[in-house]
Amino acid sequence: MALSAPLPSHLLEPPRHVAIVMDGNGRWAQRRWLPRVAGHRQGVDALRQVVKACIERGVSVLSVFAFSSENWKRPVEEVSGLMDLLAMALSREVPSLKKNGVRLYFPGDRSGLSARVVQGLEKAERETEDNETLILNVCFNYGGRWDIAQAARRLAQDGIEITEASLSNAMALSHVGDPDLLIRTGGELRISNFLLWQSAYTELVFTDCLWPDFDEAELDRALREFARRERRFGQTSEQRAQAEPEMADVGQRHA
Repeated sequence: MALSAPLPSHLLEPPRHVAIVMDGNGRWAQRRWLPRVAGHRQGVDALRQVVKACIERGVSVLSVFAFSSENWKRPVEEVSGLMDLLAMALSREVPSLKKNGVRLYFPGDRSGLSARVVQGLEKAERETEDNETLILNVCFNYGGRWDIAQAARRLAQDGIEITEASLSNAMALSHVGDPDLLIRTGGELRISNFLLWQSAYTELVFTDCLWPDFDEAELDRALREFARRERRFGQTSEQRAQAEPEMADVGQRHA
């Protein structure tokens, strides 16, 4: 996982936080007459490439939707294969991620996971806790509605007033800022219960590319699209320009 390629000149100000709905693994496999889990295995390889590319391009946080709380409804053999794949990926990928400065988090509901899987997640988080180059949130058994509900429940139990600020601080991804860019692969035009609260002002990019085929060229296409967006956060263009004059002077169009 050597890091070498310089940041392209058109992406000198990349989004700080990129989120990805990694969709299309099963369809990728079916088109090749392979079992669906083969697509998920290939998807791990794609994620490895994207992590490397994010580091090279100066992205600080990458959050990926690895397994949603709705995915339990899938065929038993696919769910079982995904759990085995997670265990294998943890043992194989964590040493390389640690070496390259990646800090791992696994936001999601762990109550429905096996003790073996939970122990693997906790071990990976411990082993990478001192890293600072890239935060990688692998959202596993995660759902946006679950996240909001668990945050509200925790605040109520602690007797804390529920406000936008307190809810944000109780979310599963409170350790990072909201995503600037959310990419969904696979051709679907929805975010499917991923980071619902956090994506209020996130720029959305959809691509027909199936996740196993997603590479640094596809990532750059999404980053170029992000770079041309004007992010106003409810304000006018003039107000944003006055708030960040140094960015306006060089013609930057994202906050």
